[in-house]
Amino acid sequence: MSEAAVLSSIADGIMTITLNRPTVLNAMNAELLAQLGAAFAAAKHDDTVRAVLLTGAGRGFCAGADLTTNSMRTGSDVQEMMRSRYHPIILMMRQFPKPIVGAINGTAAGGGMSLALACDIVLAGESATFLQAFTKIGLVPDCGSTWFLPRMVGDVRARALIMMADKIAARDALHYGLVWKVIADDALMSEARACAVRLAAMPTRAYALVKQALAASSSNGLAEQLELEAHLQGQAVRTEDHREGVNAFLEKRPPVFKGG
Repeated sequence: MSEAAVLSSIADGIMTITLNRPTVLNAMNAELLAQLGAAFAAAKHDDTVRAVLLTGAGRGFCAGADLTTNSMRTGSDVQEMMRSRYHPIILMMRQFPKPIVGAINGTAAGGGMSLALACDIVLAGESATFLQAFTKIGLVPDCGSTWFLPRMVGDVRARALIMMADKIAARDALHYGLVWKVIADDALMSEARACAVRLAAMPTRAYALVKQALAASSSNGLAEQLELEAHLQGQAVRTEDHREGVNAFLEKRPPVFKGG
């Protein structure tokens, strides 16, 4: 029996999801995408999971789509393949009600770069690289890259990253605003786990509402966004975590959030 294309484990309120096709730099095929979706679905519905840590096995995070598959080699109904396999993963991550930390080790190329950018907090190892590889093989960026990049780095850099298709180092990605921090390679997983542990101890329900607000902010006008903030704050103020936070402040003690 072949090893799973995606590994998952739970400890201390964190589900660690590892892309596990290291011999092909964790290139995405149907099996990996199906298992990745199942792992995120399991994390979403498991109340013991308060945060997710996403990384890749071996020397790369994800090299993008597996170009050896028949669908990519022949071009058979690529549109439907994108809609049914890739889009649900990106949408699930951006709508995920719990924080996702990405630990980007080595290569993040093509759709793999999009997968990294779909995380909430992105930490990169010093040797990590990012590449919009699509135009090198005559393709258009997908998996949300044309949505993420202009919002993260601005139109000028987004166009250059896509059209020039140059590989950029982790430090440049940090300068451009694509990652939160760059960590020494040998410390990446411990730092990423510490970040996930910190998030898992915070008010998870508030994070879910924050993600809703941020998702809407790019298309809303100011008045619409203010109204959305009021609506979401009305939900947040009724949570157990909010009550715990206020009580802990008044009692001058650390809060104990439970995600309710």
